[in-house]
This record gives sequence, structure tokens and C-alpha cells, in this order.
Amino acid sequence: MLNYIWSGMLFLGIIWGAFHGRLAQVTEGALNAAGEAVTLSITMLGIVVFWNGILEIGSRAGLVEQLSEKMRPALKFLFPDLPPDCEAARQICVNFIANILGLGWAATPYGLKAMAALREWQKENGETGNVASTEMCTFLIMNISSLQLIPVNIIAYRSQYHSTSPAAVTGPCFAATMVSTLAAVIFCKIMDHLRNPT
Repeated sequence: MLNYIWSGMLFLGIIWGAFHGRLAQVTEGALNAAGEAVTLSITMLGIVVFWNGILEIGSRAGLVEQLSEKMRPALKFLFPDLPPDCEAARQICVNFIANILGLGWAATPYGLKAMAALREWQKENGETGNVASTEMCTFLIMNISSLQLIPVNIIAYRSQYHSTSPAAVTGPCFAATMVSTLAAVIFCKIMDHLRNPT
């Protein structure tokens, strides 16, 4: 669907530029934007690789296990049926840690691993079919709400475009993600109660 939307926007832009005699400006704008996109992609790639490396070092050094231990009460609250020492719980913890540090792109691989581990745990418990489990839905909602202490990616974007104060968004981002995470927790608990009223 997105392919059609982007293609349509590009097509309309070219037609509009040709109709108003500004095809040269459209071409120049497209080339400039393409150059900026490549530069930004290289910058963000460096940030993603760096923080993925930091997370991997932390994981191998046992830091992730220590942080996961600290997060067990929160995991038990959010995922009451999920064993705290299973692989799914570990991947969820790493994903949450990456999101809290504002590393949304670095959190994505761990989010995918967490979903795969939740699927395996679902099969081990005899649940078959293509229906997402309660734990999968809860994890997806919590991942989307994405509590962030330091919005590293946004700060990197602002630095790339020469903001005078790239970190000025830290407070508003923290407040916004705190509200979204609180709303996600409340929603998940209400849905759990509706599914299991006992």
C-alpha cells in the first residue's frame, strides 16, 4: 500500500511541476533529496551499528541479565503467565532496554527475536494456529508505546540538520512516551481483565 502512496505522490508532483513549467526545480529537488537521504542513512547506520554493538557487548558481559533481573517485577506484572527465565522474557527485556535508551532501530532485531520466542513458547504450551497470544499482543503494544529516557535517534536527526540544541527534545519525548506507556499498560490490563474476568 505504501508503495502505491509514494508512487502516486511522486507522479502527482512530476505532473504538477510539468503543468506549471517547473520540471527543472522538481528534478533538482529530487536529486538534492536523494543526496540528503543517502547522507542521513549513512549517519543513522553508524548510530544503529554502534548501539547494536553496545547491546551485544552488554549481553555477553552479563549486564543484560542483571538488568533483566531488575525488570522481573515489571515483566511479571505485564506478562503474568510468561516464565521469567525463558528466552522470550530475555529478548523482551533487551528490547525494552533498547527502547528506554531511545534506540528504536537497535531494538527492532530484539523485538523480532522476542516475537519468535513468544511463538515458540506458545507452541510449547499447545497453542496452535495463527492467532497472536495475549503475551504477543501485550508485547506489541508496549513496544509501540516505547518509553524513552534518551531519544538518541531524534537527537541524531536534529544534529544532522544542524539544530542549535539537538537534545532539547529530551524532556518532551520522555513526557510523551511516559503517557503513551501508561496508556498502553492500562489498555493491556483492561483487555486482560475482559478476557479473563476471574
